[in-house]
Amino acid sequence: MSAPLRRFIRNIFYVSASIVGAVLLVRLGTVEGFLASVGGLPQVGSFIAGMFFTSVFTTAPSIAVLGELSLSSPLWVVALFGGIGAVVGDYILFLIVRDGLSKDVKFLLAHVGVRRFRKIFHTRFMHQLLPLFGALILASPLPDELGLALLGFSKINKDRFLLISLAMNSFGIFLIGLIARSLAT
Repeated sequence: MSAPLRRFIRNIFYVSASIVGAVLLVRLGTVEGFLASVGGLPQVGSFIAGMFFTSVFTTAPSIAVLGELSLSSPLWVVALFGGIGAVVGDYILFLIVRDGLSKDVKFLLAHVGVRRFRKIFHTRFMHQLLPLFGALILASPLPDELGLALLGFSKINKDRFLLISLAMNSFGIFLIGLIARSLAT
């Protein structure tokens, strides 16, 4: 088995373990313990949870914490401070994984037999859409690594990246809060 395939399988395992871990954190009351430890400061809890909102391995537990925070704190506070934390997490990931993850995406595209699909990514039209797709992924609860890879493909500058990350992550966290509130009623 090739090294990229082993890495891909390992990462799928870690994501699955993260989801199971998030369910356990909520069921065992660990989220409430974390919220109590930040001393009723939703800004601190949102910032920390926002940092973990970015990684494929920590997205699920972070969503659980952000959802709980949005039930007891102003939604805009959770979204803003969670978004700022996510920018910090995204920037760290952007610096670390943008090249490596881009290689993983290229590996997958090369080995699924979709050469025509790969050619689409080299068109001027797609080059202009990559930042949009990357930004949409940042806003979604999907792990940010894929969005970061798409932004890395587009060669976006650092300032624009930081603004996009803040806006889209804050928006995504805001939506998570809305969903948590609607499920709680």
